[in-house]
Amino acid sequence: MSVAHDHGGPGPYTVEDLHAREDEGRGLELEDGWLVKLSPNPLHNYAYRRLHELIETAAQQAGAAIYADRGGDWEISTPSGVRKPDVIVVPRHTAKSWFEGDCPTTIPGHDLLLVVEVVSPRSGSESRDRFRKPQEYAAMGIPQYWVVDYKPEPVVQVFVLDEHEAGHTGERVSAYRLDQRATAGDILEVKIEADKPFTVRFDPQVLTAF
Repeated sequence: MSVAHDHGGPGPYTVEDLHAREDEGRGLELEDGWLVKLSPNPLHNYAYRRLHELIETAAQQAGAAIYADRGGDWEISTPSGVRKPDVIVVPRHTAKSWFEGDCPTTIPGHDLLLVVEVVSPRSGSESRDRFRKPQEYAAMGIPQYWVVDYKPEPVVQVFVLDEHEAGHTGERVSAYRLDQRATAGDILEVKIEADKPFTVRFDPQVLTAF
């Protein structure tokens, strides 16, 4: 869904246009020059907050020097424009450079160790989370991409980066392959590579349990 810029013109738009809005682009991503709305809701937000807590706790217990954040607080630059993932994980020294420097509004996607999108069913962003964003995140070389569903039941799919030859040219192309899938009642164990690799272990049911 495209939306009009506050200060005139039907688009296409730039990152500068996104940030020039009165709302500074909150709740919007930039895709191929068009502004698209995100589709959050309370249960969606609860699920990504719980997942962020699980990742952060597992990293702390392992002594891994990572920084995890959530909820679109950071904008990620991708080949199509700007994305705002639900959860990101980066090396701590990378995040430290952000905070000690100019604290950039948009950060390069290739800095990330993990990106997570929580899917809002039957929303305008669902197809992007499932099909478009994996292509963009893989192109940036992000090692893991998780897709989380919370309806009709919690499901977590873990995709890992893989390289293969494309066509007759022998060109190496990065793409994700499904590594694990867990539903409510299963125990998911995912190893995340960092300075000290750590394992996140949980039943997807906890992402919607109150």
